[in-house]
Amino acid sequence: MEAFASASTWRMDSLRTALPSLRPSPSAALGGAPRRRKQAAGRLGASAAPFLRSSFVSTSTSASSCAAPAPVSAAVSASLAFSYTSSFSVESSFEHRLFGIDVRGRILAMRHGKRIPRLGRPADQRKALLRGLTTQLLKHGRIKTTKPRAKAMRKWVDKMITMAKDGSLHKRRQALGYIYEKNIVHALFAEVPDRYGERNGGYTRIIPTFPRRGDNAPMAYIELV
Repeated sequence: MEAFASASTWRMDSLRTALPSLRPSPSAALGGAPRRRKQAAGRLGASAAPFLRSSFVSTSTSASSCAAPAPVSAAVSASLAFSYTSSFSVESSFEHRLFGIDVRGRILAMRHGKRIPRLGRPADQRKALLRGLTTQLLKHGRIKTTKPRAKAMRKWVDKMITMAKDGSLHKRRQALGYIYEKNIVHALFAEVPDRYGERNGGYTRIIPTFPRRGDNAPMAYIELV
């Protein structure tokens, strides 16, 4: 610390040693005009002042850096902390809007378009497919299809059986508008009250089986309970 203090003090000797040496001009040797000598000294001092200031600042900063780190103002630190937290909160809120986290901690995307199983078909073709599958299941009691199709048709089969349990003419006409074959509708309305009179929902059962050979599609049996 004493070495740094002695190096940082300003003296006239250090100023003279830092200044470049000038050769005396003939006019100065002969006793030239004192105004010129004063102007030259002023120009020389102005040119040497930045060098002296930089050397003094570097020495003092090195001493202070060795002694202790420069304190950061509370306003600067508070502004940096606020900008960091605000940017983090914006990014985190943006991520939470796009993704979700399940019970196991896995990150999942939002469930857009999951309410209706599209089955890779337009709306009219999908409706016709589900009507055909429902008709075949009510006719045979058990069919084999892909697992997504079985899950998609399950609610329509349960809905038809619930209509048959009601037994009114209005429900019968609604079932005739959905099921393709009339005799299946009449048989359904005749047998359902005795078969599912005590059961409230859960009229079907899905049994997974081996994948389909060729495209490896997941297959399943769906049957009436």
